[in-house]
Amino acid sequence: MSVEAPARPAASAWRRALGLAKRALLVELAVYANIGRFIARRPAIPRGAAGFGYHKPVFTVLMIFIVLSAVEIPIVDLIVHRWPAVRIAFLILGIWGVTWMFGLLCAYLMRPHTVGPDGIRVRQGFETDVALGWDDIASVARVKRVDEPKSPRFEETDASRTLVYRMQDETDIEIELERPTVVRLPGNGPRGGEQTITGLRIWVDDPQGFMDEVRKHL
Repeated sequence: MSVEAPARPAASAWRRALGLAKRALLVELAVYANIGRFIARRPAIPRGAAGFGYHKPVFTVLMIFIVLSAVEIPIVDLIVHRWPAVRIAFLILGIWGVTWMFGLLCAYLMRPHTVGPDGIRVRQGFETDVALGWDDIASVARVKRVDEPKSPRFEETDASRTLVYRMQDETDIEIELERPTVVRLPGNGPRGGEQTITGLRIWVDDPQGFMDEVRKHL
């Protein structure tokens, strides 16, 4: 009679922790990589493709956070300057916070959606990069929709599973795929890793220009 080996929840927890640590490190490196792209004025656009931003709905909010975080640093420094250890800790934390927010803004600016000879690439923030070839795409349409706050990332029915990347709860481009297609998303769990989808909805700041570029290839 065989005896099954006992479960190893501790090992599983360690794997998850290591996975989260690796992802956090990659995001941290992406902060500085995108700042570097911004300084060098080199957006991540493949040769022969056109880039389309998606940052306008959140640009003002990000700028306010960056400015407020920058103003907060000297104010906090003035309050805690009598305690050197606390002062240094708050300075490091404050500078890191401003750098991280600026890196996020740079990611929105330097990692646009792209349309080119190889297909469409859907980006968002530091990590998301979904590449779709023209053979995978059945149709692309300009359809503006406003969803409820905190709507799920996937819209599922018996016949479809649509991946949605909203900006301020809105999308204005709908991409239908020829067949269920496996894409790799950031992270793990029910919303990350390899996911099968039948379509996408995204936000593009210039939907008309996006559609004009799509018509050159589709």
